[in-house]
Amino acid sequence: MPESSILVTGGCGYIGSHVVRQLSECGYQVVIIDNLSTGSKENLIYDEKLVVGDISDSKLVESVFSQYRFDAVFHFAASIIVPESVKMPLKYYRNNTVNSINIFDACIRYGVNKIVFSSTAAVYGENELLQVTEDSPLNPTNPYARSKLMDEYVLSDMRAALPNLSYVILRYFNVAGSDLLGRIGPRNPNATHLIKVACEAALGIRDKVTIFGTDYPTHDGTCIRDYIHVEDLAKAHLESYRYLRDGGDSIVLNCGYGRGLSVREVLKAVELAHRKPIKVSEGYRRIGDVSSVIANSNRIKKLLNWRPVYEDISSIVESAYHWEKKLIRNSNSERRIFSVNQSLGREVT
Repeated sequence: MPESSILVTGGCGYIGSHVVRQLSECGYQVVIIDNLSTGSKENLIYDEKLVVGDISDSKLVESVFSQYRFDAVFHFAASIIVPESVKMPLKYYRNNTVNSINIFDACIRYGVNKIVFSSTAAVYGENELLQVTEDSPLNPTNPYARSKLMDEYVLSDMRAALPNLSYVILRYFNVAGSDLLGRIGPRNPNATHLIKVACEAALGIRDKVTIFGTDYPTHDGTCIRDYIHVEDLAKAHLESYRYLRDGGDSIVLNCGYGRGLSVREVLKAVELAHRKPIKVSEGYRRIGDVSSVIANSNRIKKLLNWRPVYEDISSIVESAYHWEKKLIRNSNSERRIFSVNQSLGREVT
């Protein structure tokens, strides 16, 4: 059993919790810092150590690093909504860049020299390439992407100054799906990810799903993205840590399948899972969105021997759809219990 202790920031969130679960299943000791603004304690299924707080709190970060001996840090905590970043840029530079520096600074002072960092394919911005490699031009078009790219620069500069430091920067493409056993998944009711929103529309949680822009230079006029199952992405984090533990040098890696799907194609996949049409409306483009971004994932497959398992869009959508159905069942059950308690005159807390 591995003896490593790993700090995971944002470990109660959607992606972080899947990584935490896989780490625990491999025997790693996991400590989590999460302010629970979008994450949930319910996403922790192995009773991992949770410190509730914000990584902007330097005293809290100091306390956690002084209490535990970490072999590595997996850094997820961030704000991630592109349209919001355009409206509230300072929030994103504060949460995603300034707060990351708090964590990186603690790593230096406490001798934690392995970092797995959650970045984004949004750093590539608009491009004319069929697939982007890690060496493709970087042209972030919104504050969210720019804040993440700043973190990448910070890590690169830290590595230049501190030869013992090593990191893996994982540039996520569009993450979707959930744990195949239905234990954890995206719980944030304000999520903006297309597949979750479409599943909610199919199940009546939302009135409809809106296509933001139908005049992009793509085959059907809608944006094209590379969708990756959260389980495959989580596995990439564990493989990244093993790579660093085995002496691997700092590296940037794309996390995608190398296959693009348009918004309309994704909605069709959700309708197939739902077995009936869903209500769709068409709207204007959102500021900050790009027409197409697809991964070239040759590097991660070669260096980490990463082999995705759930590449088919039906696997991604089916797991997302069944997760949303479970949330509805749980919500209905909680309402029935509340109603019974009220009728019996019990105090509900």
